[in-house]
Amino acid sequence: MTHDYNAILADMVATTREAGALTLEHFKRFRDLEIGVKGPGDFVSDADRESETLIRDRLLSRYPWGLTGEEFAPAERDDETHRWLVDPIDGTTNFLNGQHYTITIALRRGNETVCGLVYDPVADEMFTAVKGQGAFLNGERLHVSRSTDVAMMCVGTGLPTPNLSLHPGAYARLDAIRAPIGAVRIVGSAANSCAWVACGRLTGYFEETGFVDTAAGILLVEEAGGVVTDWWGRGPETFEKTGVLVVANKSTHAYLLDHLRDVPQKNPAA
Repeated sequence: MTHDYNAILADMVATTREAGALTLEHFKRFRDLEIGVKGPGDFVSDADRESETLIRDRLLSRYPWGLTGEEFAPAERDDETHRWLVDPIDGTTNFLNGQHYTITIALRRGNETVCGLVYDPVADEMFTAVKGQGAFLNGERLHVSRSTDVAMMCVGTGLPTPNLSLHPGAYARLDAIRAPIGAVRIVGSAANSCAWVACGRLTGYFEETGFVDTAAGILLVEEAGGVVTDWWGRGPETFEKTGVLVVANKSTHAYLLDHLRDVPQKNPAA
């Protein structure tokens, strides 16, 4: 059976805009939100749950496929050809502090992402991609940065707090890459960091993070001409399982691999 992924993406966009409007109502009163703690440095709010509930209700009522989200148990269906991956608020710490956050949805067919989106409701920026058709921001075609100058590289990452054992070597990796490059930025959302690589605001991004957060962003980067591996240069068969990720234009990718691969750390596939 063939599927019209452009039509499906249009449904995803409409659903995500609904979820964006819902979360913005919470965002406007971020100082008064009730905050739950899922783990060290891992927070949740009613907005996360309400956003995922809305997205689940819309997608599961229209399509016969299962769904994996961040806030509830996976929804299973008999049709296993496709699966939704949903992060209803990526960058919850940002959200709870009145900073930009994203909503991200990816549709997987087997082991590939066939379409996806990353939406920043605060900026009203909708990043979208269908596999093989390019990446777009509010309808404008995207390309990764063409910069090859190390001194002009602007690299995104994230830093673990407060339990360093969750991401061993994070600060050593930061120290290994930062001296000669132009800038390091922490966007606070893995999905948005990938989207920013796709549109050239960052020349690269590296972090150990979850695949639900980054599946759509990875497609954006690939469709915008970027390179995606782990920091040993391995492909999706590895980074989709480990969450160890480097996304970048070709020059920044080569630089990051050269400086990250030998930082003392546990190689998750060794």
